[in-house]
Amino acid sequence: MIYLDNAATTMHKPPAVIDAVVKAMGSMGNAGRGANDASLSASRIIYDTRDMLCRFFGGTSPKQVVFTNNSTESLNIAIKGLLEPGDHVITTMLEHNSVLRPLYEMEKKGVRLTIVKSNEKGTLDIADIEAAISQDTKMIICTNGSNLTGNYIDLKPIGELARERGILFVVDASQTAGVFPIHVQEMKIDILCFTGHKGLLGPQGTGGMYVREGLKIRPLKSGGTGVKTYSKTQPEEMPTALEAGTLNGHGIAGLHAALKYLEEEGIDAIRKREQELMWRFYEGVKDIPNVKVYGDFDTKERCAIVTLNIGDYDSSEVSDELLTEYSISTRPGGHCAPLMHEALGTVEQGAVRFSFSHYNTDEEVDTAIEAIRELSQDE
Repeated sequence: MIYLDNAATTMHKPPAVIDAVVKAMGSMGNAGRGANDASLSASRIIYDTRDMLCRFFGGTSPKQVVFTNNSTESLNIAIKGLLEPGDHVITTMLEHNSVLRPLYEMEKKGVRLTIVKSNEKGTLDIADIEAAISQDTKMIICTNGSNLTGNYIDLKPIGELARERGILFVVDASQTAGVFPIHVQEMKIDILCFTGHKGLLGPQGTGGMYVREGLKIRPLKSGGTGVKTYSKTQPEEMPTALEAGTLNGHGIAGLHAALKYLEEEGIDAIRKREQELMWRFYEGVKDIPNVKVYGDFDTKERCAIVTLNIGDYDSSEVSDELLTEYSISTRPGGHCAPLMHEALGTVEQGAVRFSFSHYNTDEEVDTAIEAIRELSQDE
């Protein structure tokens, strides 16, 4: 199978990641729940991974790195743990349901929500974000890269705008963490939400958030922490405050190995290769009759994603044909990005997403181009 669904999850992991998970499964105990070697080894690997993530994202302290299951959990913690009835929050049409659905929940509880529109290419104008700010605006939350179009969002000017106005800046880095450089201090990011199973090349069930020092968040859940057992309330110290229950130590061990791999290979080199593959595919399909490509390809910096439709074909039918006839794995449908589909005019048809990894080859890309050419002739 030619796997071109890396925006959903990177299926091909570095061998060291797999080895680390297997080793942890046979040796790791429960971090913070004992003084035995198995428990202590878990504590060490978890702390080391916090430290690596803190440095990776330009943070100030490892204790500000909180482990979660994925970006969805991180975003829920940030949104539900900071917003109150009467607050105003600004987001964009580019967002994934991991942002939108929690915001809709909070809207029902009295939070005022403004959604900044995009143009037909799925891009934003920071002037529209600035125009939406009011006296009660508490948070701006946006993605760093669209999972549907691949459009990359420059965070620094938004972060600077938010910091100047005293507004919290929350970022969904699901599509960019591990591929694009992210520095939370330089970009003025208050909360960075990320997942481990995409660009970070770690196992599923790993993710986290970086929380600016001094920012207090209501816990989404409470329970066992291994410390302050006799307290009736969740400890307030970070990261324990937001990490009730046993962590996915085995997965975090794999994420630790993935971060080492990224440091050794260099994310700039990885991004360059993925973008080369993406541009090769885009140039090969953009002029094929009946093919429509979505997104902004006027700028070089973008996620390694090309999303398209063929004539009036339902996107699921195209994706099925690609898999059954050409052994090419893609993602059709709505991609959990309903407002972006409204902007693109693809609510009913959906769209077929091709997303590339540095593990893909030129030959695989060329096979996918030829498959689209052949399918377009059937339209």
